Amino acid sequence: MAKFELKLPKMGESVAEATINAWLKNIGDSVDVDESVVEISTDKVDSDVPSEVSGILIEKKFDVDAVVQVGQTFAVIETGDGDSPQEITKNETPMSEPSPDEILPTPEVVAKVEQPLSEAKSITTPISSNGSRFYSPLVKNIAKKEGISQAELDQVFGSGKDGRVTKKDILTYLKNRSAEVASPVLKSPAVSEFPAPVVPPVQRGEDEIIEMTRMGKLISKHMLNSIQTSAHVQSFIEVDVTKIWNWRQRVKAQFQNQTGEKITFTPIFMEAVAKALTIHPMLNISVEGETIIKRKAINLGMATALADGNLIVPVIKHADQLNLMGMTKRVNDLANRARTNRLNPDDIQGGTYTVTNVGSFGSIMGTPIINQPQVGILALGAIRKVPAVIETNAGDFIGIRQKMFLSHSYDHRVVNGALGGQFLKTVKDILESWDENRTI
Repeated sequence: MAKFELKLPKMGESVAEATINAWLKNIGDSVDVDESVVEISTDKVDSDVPSEVSGILIEKKFDVDAVVQVGQTFAVIETGDGDSPQEITKNETPMSEPSPDEILPTPEVVAKVEQPLSEAKSITTPISSNGSRFYSPLVKNIAKKEGISQAELDQVFGSGKDGRVTKKDILTYLKNRSAEVASPVLKSPAVSEFPAPVVPPVQRGEDEIIEMTRMGKLISKHMLNSIQTSAHVQSFIEVDVTKIWNWRQRVKAQFQNQTGEKITFTPIFMEAVAKALTIHPMLNISVEGETIIKRKAINLGMATALADGNLIVPVIKHADQLNLMGMTKRVNDLANRARTNRLNPDDIQGGTYTVTNVGSFGSIMGTPIINQPQVGILALGAIRKVPAVIETNAGDFIGIRQKMFLSHSYDHRVVNGALGGQFLKTVKDILESWDENRTI
């Protein structure tokens, strides 16, 4: 039998280590090629590491929560090269063992064996997706490990898109399932025909106790660290985006027909921010101790809300080098993969400035927290139809305009009020000077 060492693969630019989040296989379990062995986490991204060979898991080098370096061995698989010493051919019988004809099991023994085998059959049947529900490899592995049958999994509530069962859903189900087993409901004979009620989540009086998710803990720590690190200052400005609104309404159908992409306001705003950063490069910096690092690449972080309420920030690399079509494709790709949990670790690395859209939830403005080690973040407020004073050569009059607020948070340790305000004014000027005759 040969032994194969599973090593932590390279997961993207600047990613040197990962944390063991959960083992998906136990010692002695069989492992197929490309079957996930362990779940790891790097910052905000969870991913599985598959096996490169088939065999039996014989050694785990690290426990859960341990940190593993890229290229380091984290598990050992015993492959099936050659015959196993324990394998016995059909016609061979060990000398010390009685022949099968000499073994006469009693009916009681047969009944005891058949019942657990029948129950095990329903549990060990492989979990598969069907026409109405899709199960990810991670959910399937958890179900297999915990002995959840296909029929039982089909009844688990799914909070994901189209009722998809997420990792959080199945772990919540298992928690409640364990509580139900540990604390059975006693019933009197008079009401024994009624089913026992489902045990609710742990409660304190009328209050429900909910444990923070791993991602929630990481975000909490990251935000608190930013507040304690940077001297946050905010500036606000109102922008008339009527020209952009009218242009998008006019070209969005043509844009989708020509490019296959839906154009939203986000890539338009991202393009404006990238241009403004080329004009004000001292906002495209980071701080390390008492040293300022001026970044050459303009990599825009795009804060994206997830279905479970958490937030992730995929990065548009070299945003200043993209035209509007390229920016739209990049924005749509990252947003779609973020919401379906398909981002790679490299997709969230290397950001130099961040944009967040608080307007998607109806907010007209916000005071966002800086994404460390960056020094600025821009919040996009909701676009509203409002009455406004319009200046013309013939005089002023009141008209209906599409307007929004931009909220700029910046680190006052290295960005003074003048620079913070000038950057915001530049973004406003770029947006308000939009060419309504711009071609796709």
